[in-house]
Amino acid sequence: MSAEQYDVIIVGGGNAALCAALSAREAGARVALMERGSRKERGGNSAFAGALLRFVYDSPQEVLELVPDLSAEEIANTDFGTYTEARFFDDIYRVTQYRANPDLAEVLIKGSRDAVRWLRKQGVRFVPLYGKHAPNINGKFKFSSGSTLGAAGSGRGLVDTLYVAAERAGIDIHYKARVQRLLNDDDGVHGVEVRIDGKTRDVASSAVVLACGGFQANVEWRTRYLGFGWDLAKVRGTRFNTGDGIRMALDIGAQPYGNWSSAHAVGCDLNAPAHGDISVGDVYMKHSYPYSIMVNSEGRRFLDEGADFRSYTYAKYGKVILAQPGQFAWQVFDAQVATLLRETYRVKQVTRVCADTLDALADKMVGVDKEQFLKTVAQYNAAVVDSVPFDPAIKDGRGTKGLQIPKSNWANSISKPPFEAYAVTCGITFTFGGLKVSTNAEIVDSDDQPIPGLYGAGELVAGIFYFNYPGGSGLTNGTVFGRISGNNAAKWATRA
Repeated sequence: MSAEQYDVIIVGGGNAALCAALSAREAGARVALMERGSRKERGGNSAFAGALLRFVYDSPQEVLELVPDLSAEEIANTDFGTYTEARFFDDIYRVTQYRANPDLAEVLIKGSRDAVRWLRKQGVRFVPLYGKHAPNINGKFKFSSGSTLGAAGSGRGLVDTLYVAAERAGIDIHYKARVQRLLNDDDGVHGVEVRIDGKTRDVASSAVVLACGGFQANVEWRTRYLGFGWDLAKVRGTRFNTGDGIRMALDIGAQPYGNWSSAHAVGCDLNAPAHGDISVGDVYMKHSYPYSIMVNSEGRRFLDEGADFRSYTYAKYGKVILAQPGQFAWQVFDAQVATLLRETYRVKQVTRVCADTLDALADKMVGVDKEQFLKTVAQYNAAVVDSVPFDPAIKDGRGTKGLQIPKSNWANSISKPPFEAYAVTCGITFTFGGLKVSTNAEIVDSDDQPIPGLYGAGELVAGIFYFNYPGGSGLTNGTVFGRISGNNAAKWATRA
């Protein structure tokens, strides 16, 4: 292999890397993909994703073109609505507190529609995310937050389909291949130093695409850049995203960029493993909290569970949970909303307690101040404005009145047994700090000049997400910039 010369080397093995590899191959390049994991563990963070892709569509017909196998009954019972560029822009800027790089955000949003169509051409099958993002209200599913379609088979289904496409396209895929260094000189990047099955060698290429994730699985970097307590967070996805691509690029003068002190972090089961378990997938996430009250060890609520649709709050609430005493919380539900809980609440890998009275429930909620918890529930129940109808399909305005920490939507009293509580902690998905890229996906140096032959895609592309992100935009981001990086790397490599 050391004697081989590729046009483009892709570093990484998740959605962004595969999209870059396929795009480069479409442009006529000879492509190698270096996946740090084994064949069994391949796919990076994408393999653990719920596989929602947020994209622009101006009519339900555009959605139906992506899911042509829906029955007439399913179509009649579904309101897909629309999700315009303007709404996507508004969502990005609102949740990032208007810090998103406008040029990069524009590339993401304007490229989102074509990205999902391109994925379908690669063989990816999409399904409407009924239940997760469109509750069934009186027999009709209503999508209202831009969270509409996901890849069939979730993240594993997405990456397996793309690997089949890559193999069919003639892309050389190397497993257990940890890239350690970029080969570069004054003229740019010319390949990589990679360790495969315990042996280190140089592999030459005319261009390199870094698409190997953030640094969320690097305990030392998490603590260094995110701060105190982040060493205790669970890693939601792959154990291989340790910042190698970012480090290699910084070593040759790339510009650090974005929100290095923040990350996509969610509420996950308190007893989830330290890293994602590929054999069980995305079962540890606990995302039905908008219908709960969430209390810390002191028995107090500490956030607005119903501030917005889950898609716009879940990626930031993990950080809030991590800041609580003991780095955990309990989500508490009653029988009124039991049917709305996601399937991840009904798996065997769950930390759950149940009781027919709140007093008995409190006895089972390990680590919680029972007396204060019962007071919190009583105060919350008294504050619920029950004259407003409950409607999980919209931001219903059914909130609380007079509480220091309000619940803005979907507020129901915790009063109908049986009662359930689920213990959660912080699960980190990906970090927001990384490398600066141009709108052509070129990785730039500290002088804002492109590093010749070096491109970036996926989680290490920084500057779009700050503090938070709209659900599903991560995979879309990887697809959009993966395609751009692969195409432009191939053009650079095959230039006359």
